[in-house]
Amino acid sequence: MTTSDLARPTYPEADRLDIVDRLHGVDVADPYRWLEDADDPRTKAWSAAQDDVYASVRETWPGRVEFHARLTELHAVGEVHVPTWRKDLAFALRRSPDQDHAVLSVTGPDGVSRVLVDPIAIDPSGSTTLDFWVPSPDGSRLAYGLSEGGTEAAMLRVMDVATGDVIDGPVDRMRYTPVAWLPGGDAFYYVRHLTDEAAPDGDGYLHRRVYKHTIGRDPENDPVVFGADAPRTTFFDVTISDDGRWLVVCPARGTDARNDVWIANVRDGGAFMPVQVGIDAVTETRFGRDGTLYLMTKRDAPRYRLCAAQPSELYEAGARAMAEGAADPGTATWREVIAEDPSAIIVDYGILDGSELGSPQVAVVRARHAIAEVTIHDLATGAQTAAVTLPGLGTVDELSARHDGGYEAWLTYTDLTTPALVLRYDAVAGAVDAWAEPPGSAATRVPVVTRHVTYPSYDGTEVGLFVASSVVAGSATPADGPVPTVLYGYGGFNISRPPTYDPWILAWIEAGGVFALASLRGGGEEGEAWHRDGMREHKQNVFDDFHAAGDWLVAQGITTYEQLGIFGGSNGGLLVGAALTQHPEKYAAVVCSAPLLDMVRYEQFGLGALWHGEFGTASEPTEFGWLYAYSPYHHVTEGVDYPAVTFTVFDGDSRVDPLHARKLCAALQHATSGSGPIVIRREQNVGHAGRAVSRTVDLAADRLAFFTAQLG
Repeated sequence: MTTSDLARPTYPEADRLDIVDRLHGVDVADPYRWLEDADDPRTKAWSAAQDDVYASVRETWPGRVEFHARLTELHAVGEVHVPTWRKDLAFALRRSPDQDHAVLSVTGPDGVSRVLVDPIAIDPSGSTTLDFWVPSPDGSRLAYGLSEGGTEAAMLRVMDVATGDVIDGPVDRMRYTPVAWLPGGDAFYYVRHLTDEAAPDGDGYLHRRVYKHTIGRDPENDPVVFGADAPRTTFFDVTISDDGRWLVVCPARGTDARNDVWIANVRDGGAFMPVQVGIDAVTETRFGRDGTLYLMTKRDAPRYRLCAAQPSELYEAGARAMAEGAADPGTATWREVIAEDPSAIIVDYGILDGSELGSPQVAVVRARHAIAEVTIHDLATGAQTAAVTLPGLGTVDELSARHDGGYEAWLTYTDLTTPALVLRYDAVAGAVDAWAEPPGSAATRVPVVTRHVTYPSYDGTEVGLFVASSVVAGSATPADGPVPTVLYGYGGFNISRPPTYDPWILAWIEAGGVFALASLRGGGEEGEAWHRDGMREHKQNVFDDFHAAGDWLVAQGITTYEQLGIFGGSNGGLLVGAALTQHPEKYAAVVCSAPLLDMVRYEQFGLGALWHGEFGTASEPTEFGWLYAYSPYHHVTEGVDYPAVTFTVFDGDSRVDPLHARKLCAALQHATSGSGPIVIRREQNVGHAGRAVSRTVDLAADRLAFFTAQLG
């Protein structure tokens, strides 16, 4: 018996207010607007009552204890990451089987490691996270950011690496900041947002500036070096040449798929000159140790190409363009190193230019239909000279090389059933070996096979799909016929969702389920055109791709609609929210995590104002039409048998406000004619991103138990 066979839960009363906004000639009802205010006594009472409903319903879910135990085992494999080299010091994150957070350590030439930052030692509750860390060029100092309660409101500190002493900070308002150290480690450029009092509209976190900080100086006196008049929602990336002469700043509005690039000779006090301005493309910059500026760009290459240029030539070209009244100087000074591949995306690269090599090389990571490949090329000509053999159909999401010259590249490899391991490529020997493996072990209990297939979406577009299951060798479908299946997707912000190890997926497969991962439009799996085919006015393509994936799984006999669950978080929460309101008959169970759901008012809360470029704005009539057409909260119909739903929200989430889940939860509880539970799981002192392993295990065990109960 599943919980869908049980009596419908008794839900807390939720007042339906007669609130109707007239927007661009359309009446838009919002009966649960009062649930937007977390501090409203009514919201507090409703939330507390929902906690009780969730707790009682969860008691009926089978297998949670067993899932929790297995997830604990699978997470105990630990973590390893690629090293970041500074001279002969290797900085790296590592988590041993008994640790709740990864720990940042440094290893010297003698092979001895020392812990630099351990979040649990700082805060035994586990609610403090290490958000970023950047060593100085010589490795003597470390800038790092810690935040509490999942808020991502990082405080920056500077550590003396040799002693472990904190010598500067804390500096607040450091959310999402890059750090560009000057030679010697006495100063760096960084990005900081304004206070609410200093911001023209009172929203300080939406106004950022580039500053220069000298160790020991009061950060409130740090000078602004770029962006003093930057528009609201402008973000910046900063990078600097090894000699401290050339500073590159890349401004972008929110999460828009384009940015500008400016360069200045800061050592000699020069003004900023344009490198790329007003171009509808992303360009990412990085300096080589010889001073060359590398530009990984989508300009004239929607799947990225790699170019190189001399900073002095870029600066002169920018100066000429400004003198002639041109906004953008063009690309005449750029030299193409790696051309665009028509069917693969450049993900990362590393320069190998040690004296051991006959000529400098570049290691290039590409994703071809979301499957990683690594090739080696001559840096001067771009000609491929070698290919790195990877363990399987998986993902490479980190690559590093010695910035001060070397012949090695380190990269992580993972797939749906393989915990991330660090591989080392030796360009002299042309060989690859395992440099670091996870410190623990958690062997799979059943043989798992992952297939990569394509299926047609509703408009005929071919979409990639990974299907992982325990199968009879050579069989195209699970051995026992249709089985419970969980379909996952994201489809937004040019973010790819390639196959990576996640213990909950393996635990689900071991329990007899199938896991499917769809490479939906809106993501980055097939390049910028793929992204743009799933954003703004094309957002429905994402939902159609997802519906079609479920249809394909059913048509192939892998599952049935009565055994199909869906899961998504953040933008993926919007995805499954739209899926369950557009086609409730196609899904039996939904886990909707940290979701966007009220798309008419999304930009008024959290970081919503940053996402106009991805979704559009309700303040503009045409764009309001796009948003209102699919906004899940506004497409709930009374009397419909909606699937069982668990919303998971986090009180520290400063990106996506939990109000979205509260409002749709109340609407569905009121409207549904079915008996499947519609509940909300609330978690405190954790946010949208990083969390302790123990919290991850708790959340995943609940998710798996819910799917088990609903899907049979």
